[in-house]
Amino acid sequence: MTDIRSGDWVDRCTPASWRPYLRLARLDRPIGTWLLLFPGWWGVALAAKGWPDWRLMALFGIGAVAMRGAGCTLNDVADRDFDARVARTRTRPIASGAISVKQAIAFMAFELAIGAAVLLTFNRAAILLGFLVLFLIGTYPFMKRITYWPQFFLGLNFNWGALLGWAAVRGDLAWPAALLYIGGISWTLGYDTIYSHQDKEDDALIGVKSSALALGKRTRPFLFVFHVGAVALWAAAGALAADSWPFWLGLAVAAAQLFWQAATVDTDDSADCLAKFRSNRIVGWSLLLGIVAAHVV
Repeated sequence: MTDIRSGDWVDRCTPASWRPYLRLARLDRPIGTWLLLFPGWWGVALAAKGWPDWRLMALFGIGAVAMRGAGCTLNDVADRDFDARVARTRTRPIASGAISVKQAIAFMAFELAIGAAVLLTFNRAAILLGFLVLFLIGTYPFMKRITYWPQFFLGLNFNWGALLGWAAVRGDLAWPAALLYIGGISWTLGYDTIYSHQDKEDDALIGVKSSALALGKRTRPFLFVFHVGAVALWAAAGALAADSWPFWLGLAVAAAQLFWQAATVDTDDSADCLAKFRSNRIVGWSLLLGIVAAHVV
């Protein structure tokens, strides 16, 4: 099983010379971009007095594509030897030799330049937060070598947008943004633990650590813990922001989806793990629509 699907839109619609770079940036697999983008959109919407600023929403979208691509490029450079030994990842552009390390680094510089161009349109507080997260981005790819909880460090990275989105609107930070962020970390612990079960056999053989290996057969109860923690923290953020009933409706839909994931995932079935992981778009959209509706009704 490989995580690159032949015959998809990248193969059908783009020049051959572009394809390795599009796959390196994971443009063929947008779920990761959504999972990075939603916390930023939540932060923008939660800080807004009415409708969220659609200019900011668009800029966060562009930034999420660029920075997710840069993060994946760095990850693939760091993990190229591991990726070549794992069935799901051995066809990735660097591991397969389709792109050299030098080419990948040049491409990452291009992606970071796009991210910086977006960031520099924000206010001073948001710009500072944007530069602070670079430390987390730079260290995350190496966490799987030293801890069984790289999913926690992914959560620190992927949910930073909750702080950045709030700061881009308000010019400061406040408890609703912090609770949104911490709740997002708990959410990431859940969905990325599910995702990491796809590689647990190969990871155990090559010495890569993950929460899937740490938890093993105890994964399901821990998923409930992670998901309850996420929902509780998001509820606290909404309560402090004085959000009205649409927020609670959106949160209830997100909570139901998370409960379904934890109750039904088959951690020994890679296809089911991937499907459950991808279903987190429902969580992201439900919470976003709830926040927006609560601010305009």
